[in-house]
Amino acid sequence: MAVSPDGARAYVTNNSSGTVSVIDTTDNTVTDTITVGRSPVGVAVSPDSTTVYVTNLNGGSVSVINTTTNTVIGAPIPVGSPWGVAIATTPVGVFAYVTNQNGDSVSVINTTTNTVTGAPIPVGDRPFRVAFSPDGARAYVTNFSGDSVSVINTTDNTVIGAPITVGDGPRGVAVSPTQAIAYVTNQNGGSVSVINTATNTVTGAPIPVGNGPYGVAVSPDGTRAYVTNRFANSVSVINTTDNTVTDTIPVGSSPWGVAFSPNGTRAYVTNFSGDTVSVIATGL
Repeated sequence: MAVSPDGARAYVTNNSSGTVSVIDTTDNTVTDTITVGRSPVGVAVSPDSTTVYVTNLNGGSVSVINTTTNTVIGAPIPVGSPWGVAIATTPVGVFAYVTNQNGDSVSVINTTTNTVTGAPIPVGDRPFRVAFSPDGARAYVTNFSGDSVSVINTTDNTVIGAPITVGDGPRGVAVSPTQAIAYVTNQNGGSVSVINTATNTVTGAPIPVGNGPYGVAVSPDGTRAYVTNRFANSVSVINTTDNTVTDTIPVGSSPWGVAFSPNGTRAYVTNFSGDTVSVIATGL
């Protein structure tokens, strides 16, 4: 699940049908369905909202969509066994980082040429999701089977220090746009770990949320973190000031991804088993 930086569209991967649905955020209607590769899972929109990158898990590739025409550009980009993808303006350009869950690595795509640059970056055991610091200088990767988070220096694509130990089965990761903190969902532990990104250390005790926390997103103003609880059909709302859960919102069946609109007034939640998207009015 990804919302374009200009706020006009939301993009949802449909794993079983090999497609991506395009939602007009003005009226929350599906306006197009785009065929991509086999078993698409991850999706990210470029900073200028002109292209969308989609990981094709069983295709070992990434498809690139032109958002003006809603068509796929060129041939799929070969990577490893891709799951998560994120795009950022790094100190050396705009790049897409792709987690290869079976290869324990991250592939880096140059978005100017849509080619893989350099060798895959070795990270932890079964990397799942990736998120960037606000300045694009670091990428944070959850290692699901390693119960840890790897940190990549995006200037030279080297791993910084040892993996950061978090909870059991980390899935999602989101970095606050306003504070030096990252939130990591521990699916098997029913909790969220908080990382101080200035020191790359875990701060405080894990935050208890619902059953099977999966996706996470931080609001644009940095005041809230929304966590999808995969096995509880709900979203936990964390107040980032004191890291307490302030609300639990029922959504659809088996919620996975969550993304905010650029103004923070809406949160979009993909319901994996329900084939739907829930839209939450955040009150922000």
